[in-house]
Amino acid sequence: MPTLSTLTPLAVSYGNPLINISIFVVFVIFTMAVVITVTRNADKKAAASFYTGGAAFSGRQNGLAITGDYLSAAAFLGVTGAIAINGFDGFLYSVGFFVAWIIALTLVAEPLRNTGRYTMADVLSFRMESRPVRTAAAISTLVISFVYLLAQMAGAGGLVALLLGIKGTVGQNLVIGVVGAIMIAYVLIGGMKGTTWVQMIKAVLLVSGATIMAIWVLVYANFNVSALLRDAIAHHTGGEAILKPGLQYGKDWATKLSFVSLAIALVTGPSGLPHVLMRFYTVPTAKEARRSAVWAINLVGLFFLVTFILGYGAIWLVGQNGGDMGNTIINGAPGKANAAAPLLALMLGGEIMMGIISGVAFATILAVVAGLTITASASFAHDIYNNVMKGGNVDAAAEVRVARITSVIIGILAVIGGIFANGQNIAFLISLAFGVAASANLPAILFTLYWRRFNTRGSVWSIYTGLITSVVLIAFSPAISGDKAAFFPGADFAWFPLTNPTIVALPLAFLMGWLGTITAKNTADKALQAEMEVRSMTGLGAGEAVVH
Repeated sequence: MPTLSTLTPLAVSYGNPLINISIFVVFVIFTMAVVITVTRNADKKAAASFYTGGAAFSGRQNGLAITGDYLSAAAFLGVTGAIAINGFDGFLYSVGFFVAWIIALTLVAEPLRNTGRYTMADVLSFRMESRPVRTAAAISTLVISFVYLLAQMAGAGGLVALLLGIKGTVGQNLVIGVVGAIMIAYVLIGGMKGTTWVQMIKAVLLVSGATIMAIWVLVYANFNVSALLRDAIAHHTGGEAILKPGLQYGKDWATKLSFVSLAIALVTGPSGLPHVLMRFYTVPTAKEARRSAVWAINLVGLFFLVTFILGYGAIWLVGQNGGDMGNTIINGAPGKANAAAPLLALMLGGEIMMGIISGVAFATILAVVAGLTITASASFAHDIYNNVMKGGNVDAAAEVRVARITSVIIGILAVIGGIFANGQNIAFLISLAFGVAASANLPAILFTLYWRRFNTRGSVWSIYTGLITSVVLIAFSPAISGDKAAFFPGADFAWFPLTNPTIVALPLAFLMGWLGTITAKNTADKALQAEMEVRSMTGLGAGEAVVH
């Protein structure tokens, strides 16, 4: 049994930059080779190939890819860091992400997969007037994808700052630009098929790496979780408060209400995330969609269980071997809270282990941003350009060409946004994206799937209300200004007191969806309604084009 004295000392430079960058470069070269190989014979001009990889993946493969898509940098770096800094309040991110995943897979994913073809708007417009609903759904998809991309790019900046010891703003911004360029290359070369393979590779590496680290921590704790928590308490400035709710959200009524709003966002948000829902279009049948859901639930559940050990293990071991409080050391490192997992790896296995885990984390970021970029570009090219602007008369090659151009533009915008978001906690940024996704998309999705009377006006009112309300409330919340941890700590225009808008925006979107429906003349096509019910419940005819 190893002892604490065998742990690697905390290096001032946080590992060996040469080893770190070498492992990262090897990963990029390897995955790029895989992307080029698997897409060598693909039809690069076909929309089905670019958006869904030809729906040719098995349930097991897609389950791995879904896991890779869902377990973003927020799940690994962000949640581990949140637990290391805020204890139990941080662990609630894990609980929320997992519970949300079960809800998304059981309530929304399969009916969506059976009804849609390429994008979320395919489902929402199935039995509605196409143009207004597609426009609203596409705008919502673009906004959510952009907010989600900000978090991933911020994670990239923080991680590379730690890996290479880059503390200067210019250097970190340059690295974010490099990440954006690699992401664009993945999308342009591989489309959804290549990206899916990257997701699968990344899922295996991430779940395996995190599990090995957790077992390693438990070995040092003699597989005594109580002893692990006791030692974590001794190496955190909050003491026993890290085992109770309220260290982060228990300060006053506003923070407590923010916590409730955050919990609602974490549980409902994934059911409205376009890039996760779109991944169910990459399997050929409803049966394979269910198989992929089972694989994803098991892997995601295992991962979030592991984050509990990693977070408290980081407090204990980083503090133990750094000669200080674990949370203080982590917060003082480049990347701040996002550095908890890499620093724990440094403690456990030295520079090589830190390089491997950081490479996995980087792979996580690259894979997720590539998936987000495809989703956003598909939404613009398929929904807005082809179906709204051109009336659905554009051929597949032209549509894919627009999608590729859009990918480049989105990549550039993501880099610019990531530079502004650099230094923020990734899990917190993701919670904002969850809030927007839950408010803008979930009410319209549920009404569309399960309420026959729901109509075009209700759908449009619901989407725009949820989207605008959540974005405006975030813009005027303490997450943006009026707090030392805000985007603009030197400014104060935060008249909305909560850091998460979901508790207000989500009910309002449901209300406006209902109000818009009952105040409009119901012109719904009964034949399309019946067809949608059959498709969503059975998968019969799924994937075929719908004229409406």
